[in-house]
Amino acid sequence: MNFPTLRPLARRSIMLLVSVAMLTLTLITLAGMSASVLVVESARGSASAINVAGSLRRYTHRLANLIAVDALSGRSESQRVEAAVRDFETHLEHPALLRFVERAPGELFAATYRGVHASWHLSLKPRIEALGAQSPPPPNEQVEILLTEVDAFVDQLNTLVAVLEHDTEKRIQDLRLILAGAIVLTVLVVVVALLLLKRALLTPLRGLLDAARRIAGGDFGVRVSYTGQDELGRVGLAFNLMADELAGHYRTLEQRVADKTSELQRSNRSLELLYHAIARLYQTPTATEAYEATLRDIDRVAGLEGSFVCIEPRHGGPASVIASSMGGCPDRNERGEDACGACRAASDGVGVALHHPALLRFPLRDREHHYGMLRLSLPDGARLEDWQRQLVEALSRHIGMALGASRRSEQERLLALQEERSVIARELHDSLAQALSYMKIQVSLLQGVLADPQRRAEAEPILADLREGINAAYRQLRELLVSFRLGLAGDLKTLLADAVREYGARGGVEVQLEVALGECTLRPNQEVHVLQIAREALSNMVRHAQARRARVSLIGTDDGMVELTVMDDGVGLGVPPADAHNHHGMAIMRERASSLGGSIAFDDQADGGTCLRVRFQAAASLAEPVVPPAPAEARSHAGESRA
Repeated sequence: MNFPTLRPLARRSIMLLVSVAMLTLTLITLAGMSASVLVVESARGSASAINVAGSLRRYTHRLANLIAVDALSGRSESQRVEAAVRDFETHLEHPALLRFVERAPGELFAATYRGVHASWHLSLKPRIEALGAQSPPPPNEQVEILLTEVDAFVDQLNTLVAVLEHDTEKRIQDLRLILAGAIVLTVLVVVVALLLLKRALLTPLRGLLDAARRIAGGDFGVRVSYTGQDELGRVGLAFNLMADELAGHYRTLEQRVADKTSELQRSNRSLELLYHAIARLYQTPTATEAYEATLRDIDRVAGLEGSFVCIEPRHGGPASVIASSMGGCPDRNERGEDACGACRAASDGVGVALHHPALLRFPLRDREHHYGMLRLSLPDGARLEDWQRQLVEALSRHIGMALGASRRSEQERLLALQEERSVIARELHDSLAQALSYMKIQVSLLQGVLADPQRRAEAEPILADLREGINAAYRQLRELLVSFRLGLAGDLKTLLADAVREYGARGGVEVQLEVALGECTLRPNQEVHVLQIAREALSNMVRHAQARRARVSLIGTDDGMVELTVMDDGVGLGVPPADAHNHHGMAIMRERASSLGGSIAFDDQADGGTCLRVRFQAAASLAEPVVPPAPAEARSHAGESRA
């Protein structure tokens, strides 16, 4: 076989190369096995033929020995000689020998066999039969002649055996040569196939594996060099195409990652700006520095030439710039106050340029009100990107909410001031005003008594009542001062604990405290009312209840209700206090409970003592407004206080 022709096959198909190599090996194996079978088949029976040919020599010597023994013993044993002749002829005509003669009648073995067969029948057999049939036995001279002929015949037999052995060895040598040739051809085909497979399979596979490892390591510029028409060549072409696509996708992904990173960095800067701006605006919504710092951040992020915040007045008049990084309003400088009116008239638009193309405005508003404008000055030919516009709009909304919070805070301070003034006026009316009215009446009575000398004795009780009224008014004044000076310097539980210790020590009463609000949240105003009600109840207990033990509890429930309970083991409500005149504590506590939007109850306990229970709804959030009492209820409380 011409092995170089396998190279074009390998270039076309590796499987074809492997198939040709396997077919060649199969053919070589079959040829070697067939030749071996033929050689073995031709050599079959050689051992038997050699054995039979060798036994002819033994039978020949036996015949000679029988003749010699008869001659020496002087008697003739013709039957034994005949039996030995029959045995010899039987082996001479043995099928193993005849098969060899028939298989190759023209070869050396057949000629030698025919010579042995002729010598036996023409020469040696007649002489042996003649000598064996003589009586008396033949003389020694004839026996010696026979032995000489026997030796010559044995030489012919030796030649026959040698021919058989040579023929067998020749066939074994042929078998050896055939097997050696088959082995050589097999090894040659295997070596050639391995070399071609190494070139067509192993080397490309190594290149593919190395390229795959490099691609796995991130090197998308690698390419395989083995490309052809065979399977691995097509795999190499597909691999290179895949590498090109991966490189393109990787470049696209890198660009997208870079864009996303830039976008995230931009978003991070925007969020950071929003965070700091919101923190400044909500911590100090009335400070001009917070708005100026926010404008500087906007200018830096959006690449502006400047900006300013213009606030509309509350009661007419011109608008005012509360913060600016570019000076005054250019429209206002050019057109005067009319520019503010035009700006307000166009307040529904967002990010619209008015008379200055590079001057944008954004409204400052919350959900309820419009407060002003945020004006931005762009460089010539510049425009805000989408993310910059979104950032500015978000900041404008937060500036608007900060302005709204500032105004609401101002309104809340005014309302708190008015409420505090109302509380002070109510407290003064319910305590000092009535005490002073009583003392005024007593003074009028005293003037009438002192005008009549005969009634001077009646002045003493009036003076005593007047002195008692002054002391009561002074005590009420001190209590009012303590109440007005009370501040929430700590949390409600700590303040309640301080009140419990204070009044317990003042009256020698053992007071227990329990505070468990859970998820309920109290506004500062609610905490003040709760603390004042608890202090008023403890004060009444110390002054009137004659109690030894008391308990204060503030409990919150799952439905958001809060219950304040003050219990004691004193004399209860059935016994009037010693200084019942001018006592208005219960009315004040009712009014505070009404301010909480709740209910209050005063009850006598079955085993003695008084129980005060206040229930109201906790705040949903700290910004929830306080629920004021209804006008009719407030009037009824005021009437009760005056009574």
